[in-house]
Amino acid sequence: MKTTPSRRSFLKLAAACTAPAFGSLAFAAPQTKQKFDKVADVIVIGSGFAGLAAALEAKEKGASVMLLEKMPAYGGNSAINGGAFAVAGSPLQEKEGIKDSPELMLQDMIKSGRGLSHVDLLKNIVYGTRPAFDFTVKYGVKYKPFVQHFGGHSVPRIMQTIESTGGITRPLVEAAKKLGVDMHLGCAVTDLVLNDEGRVIGVKVLERHDYRKENSGVPQVYGARKGVVAATGGFSQNVAFRMQQDPTLGPNLESTNHPGATGEVLQNMLAIGALPIQLDQIQLGPWSSPDERGFGLVSQFNTIAGFPKGIMVDKRTGRRFVNELADRKARSDAILKQLDENGKPVYPICFTDSVGVKQAQTLKNGLKYGVIKKFDTLGELADAYGIPKEALIKQVEEFNAYVREGKDKQFDRPLALAIEIKQAPFYAARVWPKVHYCMGGVGITKNAEVLNVRTQKPIPGLYAAGEVTGGTHGASRLGGCAIADGLVTGRVAGDAVVANTPVNLE
Repeated sequence: MKTTPSRRSFLKLAAACTAPAFGSLAFAAPQTKQKFDKVADVIVIGSGFAGLAAALEAKEKGASVMLLEKMPAYGGNSAINGGAFAVAGSPLQEKEGIKDSPELMLQDMIKSGRGLSHVDLLKNIVYGTRPAFDFTVKYGVKYKPFVQHFGGHSVPRIMQTIESTGGITRPLVEAAKKLGVDMHLGCAVTDLVLNDEGRVIGVKVLERHDYRKENSGVPQVYGARKGVVAATGGFSQNVAFRMQQDPTLGPNLESTNHPGATGEVLQNMLAIGALPIQLDQIQLGPWSSPDERGFGLVSQFNTIAGFPKGIMVDKRTGRRFVNELADRKARSDAILKQLDENGKPVYPICFTDSVGVKQAQTLKNGLKYGVIKKFDTLGELADAYGIPKEALIKQVEEFNAYVREGKDKQFDRPLALAIEIKQAPFYAARVWPKVHYCMGGVGITKNAEVLNVRTQKPIPGLYAAGEVTGGTHGASRLGGCAIADGLVTGRVAGDAVVANTPVNLE
């Protein structure tokens, strides 16, 4: 048997993830036959959108499934995700007469990816969104009765869960438990186990693991007859590793991710020769606020209200400086340029009116904690943030005229959901990007098989889905497509691993 290096030794040897080093690590000397503490047909690592979808899909197909989650609660980033799901051809679009198609969504995603997207993987996503949506509904996920328009999308296609926190993961976790998936919390994967032919046949773990203590827990070894699915998300909380991919993403930039998004399983896959793709493509969320930690409350306020139904201005001039519905990279790049003469951030202000906030479900708590502010007049808003009052009022008047005319003459923003900003009170928040999503990861086939860096062929027994994979989104992911990616590729992985020829591990 062969195992990958331990996390500690791997980080010392190969944190920069150079391909030759990984290749050389993949062929250790054979060892005695591995004994397993527990065996299942399929092992899924991670309990976010991708992991839960893979586990449920495999279980539906009759496989015995073990799901391993490092953290003390299920869901990872998916549990704190805003619940926005980009669906091409949803029932609500049809009801509201919104003309959409997988082909249109594909073109939007290609444009956002700046030509770096792997189109074959994108096609999997866009054609799988409606079936994945139906899959969630089958398991009890509930959505709000309106469609949202997120930046970079040609048309409104965002379905919003009624519960933004855990709105998808909670029902899927309950479904997995009811179907008999063997669920493990506080279970950290430390190594992948390979047989002498190089097939992944299991994992080494630490049960009862405390993520705050690297080596805590009880060592166990679990076997997978058919294969292992890695659905472990990104690495944006691993500042040292992300800076090796992009040195500009230092500790001065916060992350929206949960504290366990540190990429150990990704590193273990790289260590056995998995193909790294676009690891330096790390996305910032342009809707975040410097006034709160993590994803926070302002993020959803901006995506639902501030950006589609308001405007964002440079506080020094009172003028807009970017299309508020541009893709995430365009907005983040524009915001990060808002610096004073000493290079310090000048936080832009995003705001809308009382009509614009009607669907903003985080408004109440945002006001409670002071990260969203309420003003009776635009003049009061300007005074509070030090914005030139007359300039701000003029900018609002100009934008309202664009809404009436149906054409944004400043930045050509889509105005399908735009409103005139005129009904007091007004609501505003300060904005600054945070590290949000890793577009890069391991290379996969259309069947979610992890590719070998040397041979470009699948590593037997190893599958991956969701954010831990690379190439799908290219340079920038569109909002609402993380759920789409996770659910679709998770289902693909679950289906593919069950079809794999089993090995005898007993």
